[in-house]
Amino acid sequence: MQLSALYTYPIKSCGSLSHQQVELDSRGPVNDRRWMVTDTDGMFITQREFSALALVQPAFKDDCLVLNAPEMPEMRVPLYYTLGHIRQAEVWGDVCKAWDEGEAVAEWFSDYLQTDVRLMRMADGFVRRVDERYAPHPAQTAFSDGYPLLIISEKSVDELNQRLVERGKTPVPTSRFRPNLVISGSEAFAEDSWRTVQIGSLTLDVVKPCARCVMTTVDPATGTVPDSAEPLATLNTFRKQDGKVMFAQNAIHCTPGRLTVGDILSVLEHQK
Repeated sequence: MQLSALYTYPIKSCGSLSHQQVELDSRGPVNDRRWMVTDTDGMFITQREFSALALVQPAFKDDCLVLNAPEMPEMRVPLYYTLGHIRQAEVWGDVCKAWDEGEAVAEWFSDYLQTDVRLMRMADGFVRRVDERYAPHPAQTAFSDGYPLLIISEKSVDELNQRLVERGKTPVPTSRFRPNLVISGSEAFAEDSWRTVQIGSLTLDVVKPCARCVMTTVDPATGTVPDSAEPLATLNTFRKQDGKVMFAQNAIHCTPGRLTVGDILSVLEHQK
């Protein structure tokens, strides 16, 4: 088994970046979900409410976070400057300290979404702990839903797509599930049985299956919902657990380090 693809999502619920190699700091992949769009009160918003966020494409260039979106001018947000006052930004009940990235990018996002929003950046030094009920050791994350890494295997997506086709539905790409790490060479849903794995030189604790929501119905290539039922309806036929649809696995890295496409994955411990 090996790492076949690596993705980060600089702004929560916006477009992805594909990498050959990523560095991981204490929060997870560097620049992964360090930014988040919020309403004017600091409450996070996602593709659940605004599917067009999928078409906001971030990039990093000339010490700036560069944003592009359909029918919008390019927007640049400096990465290094004298930051303004700290505000509160809330994600899934966690109140985080964050910097407001200012009026220009707020107006850009507000014009694009046709509603008043702000762009927040997690404050340096702020620690957002993961749920200790599942973490075997203290760990933190940025603005991800709950954990710094999401693992999925190619064969798991293949199995889902086979079932979709059998039901007369359209297959979906792996990008629907917004993983950080994609694994090749495993059996379908092998990741469900992992407890501790080593990828390259990094050790990861696989802590909790990921409960899926309506964001999986958003086509990231178009920012639209081609079928409001799928793939959740098909997943519901064989991936339901405790009343929720589970697909892919949340993970925590034990130390900072580096991951590279092609790294070998070894299972050190299986779930009991």
